[in-house]
Amino acid sequence: MRLEKCWFCSSTVYPGHGIQFVRNDAKIFRFCRSKCHKNFKMKRNPRKVKWTKAYRRLHGKDMTQDATFEFERKRNRPERYDRNLTENTLKAIKTIDKVRSRREETHHKNRMKGKVAKERKEARKEHDQQLHMLIAPGAMVKDTSAAKVTVKVQHESDENRMEE
Repeated sequence: MRLEKCWFCSSTVYPGHGIQFVRNDAKIFRFCRSKCHKNFKMKRNPRKVKWTKAYRRLHGKDMTQDATFEFERKRNRPERYDRNLTENTLKAIKTIDKVRSRREETHHKNRMKGKVAKERKEARKEHDQQLHMLIAPGAMVKDTSAAKVTVKVQHESDENRMEE
């Protein structure tokens, strides 16, 4: 069973699914669904369409360079069937999937590291801009009549006290 990649969004195309387009120069384009085929016909660039793998990789949302991607490459060289080799390959696939998922999690954590501080900063900025909505209107007005009363106290000198 051969699993192909969609030319537009890079998702897997299973046998019997999707659309295949052959250009005049015999170049084959496989698409996973009509959405990808229509975008291709509209001559859209997959690197500029936000939901594609190409966009996510180009803008740092997905991992781009990793040794585990090397195992996913297509190889056209036929191999003689060997039971031990097949068994070892299947074991290796499981461990590679675990390694890749762990690396993707760390990549995601590193991407989201500054997000909390950024959100807090934006919330503080919005709070400062909308402060007039939080404080009661009467509290903003400064009332001078009841604010401070100053009392002057006159001290008598010691000489004046002695005379009395």
